[in-house]
Amino acid sequence: MSRFDHVTFQLSVASPEQFLADTGAEVAFAGRSNAGKSSAINAITERKTLARTSKTPGRTRLLNYFEIEPKHRIVDLPGYGHAEVHASERRKWEPLIQILRERESFCGLCLIVDARRGLRDEDIDLMDWADPTRRSVHVLLAKADKLNQAERVALLKATQSALGEQASAQLFSAHTGLGVKEAQGQLIKMWRNDRAAAHS
Repeated sequence: MSRFDHVTFQLSVASPEQFLADTGAEVAFAGRSNAGKSSAINAITERKTLARTSKTPGRTRLLNYFEIEPKHRIVDLPGYGHAEVHASERRKWEPLIQILRERESFCGLCLIVDARRGLRDEDIDLMDWADPTRRSVHVLLAKADKLNQAERVALLKATQSALGEQASAQLFSAHTGLGVKEAQGQLIKMWRNDRAAAHS
């Protein structure tokens, strides 16, 4: 039985006037191109094809809204960090991303990082954009099944040390189900806008 019974695609936002009413609670999902963001969304929502997965970097081109529970949403953001994503496309995103940042309903960021590559400067920049002093940030070290146990332990410890109080982190694998229940719990905590609880 799914933890989330009410999961629907709402809309793709391509211009400022298309944003939903600024009510309820929404958590953004973001990550470098091909970090495993779409697979993570599908695993957490327990839906096989909610978010489109692709081996082609930069496939997500808009802000895609999904309602997971009544008045509780996730926002799938375009991937970043890949040269094939044209500069004109990025210029279209920038004002939308800034509008999202100022919304009262925007209560958290779930950042997907490829466990084989670890945190990079662009990931840190995105966390700064989300403003961890105002909202929760949680890092999924995705594709952790590609690492052995010792590597996983070392990566998680190093990541938590680097993040400090700015964000929480966990190991995750959409392929094996590692960390899915933990990620679901963190998502619910972020919706509640309880920064202290989300980092506990």
